[in-house]
Amino acid sequence: MMRPGGDFNNASRGAQCRSRGAAVTKRSNLNPWKPGQSGNPAGPKPGTSPGAKLRAAIANDLPDIIAKLVQQAKAGDATAARLLIERVLPPVKAAEQPVPIAMPADGTLAERGRAVLAATAAGALAPGQAAQMLSALGALGELVKTDELAARVAALEERNGDRP
Repeated sequence: MMRPGGDFNNASRGAQCRSRGAAVTKRSNLNPWKPGQSGNPAGPKPGTSPGAKLRAAIANDLPDIIAKLVQQAKAGDATAARLLIERVLPPVKAAEQPVPIAMPADGTLAERGRAVLAATAAGALAPGQAAQMLSALGALGELVKTDELAARVAALEERNGDRP
């Protein structure tokens, strides 16, 4: 909004407020609590939550409860079996097995990339693995490019006598 005297932005508004005598507060010290100090010292004590009370109530009976769940799971109760397995065993994550593919040992990066694509097309390599390998070949190409550039700069500096 244009006002008499020009366009005001936030900085000029702040200066304008200060010129009128308005107090400007810094926001750096608005938290009155020190680290480790509770905002409510009279608040609930640790261990008094409903969950903590329930855990304390069944703590003595826990071995019997687990034994009963195992007995029910062995008797064919799928819910008891699932509960035990979910709580005891970590979830199994999918893992791809390493697959050897024929890659030219002394070939160019493009030839190696073609070998990866050929293995994927033949079904010997999963698409996810192929993407990872192609990404690694791309990163290797960037490293090779950087090494070659560094060698060229070093050769130019040596030829011109500009060696640091």
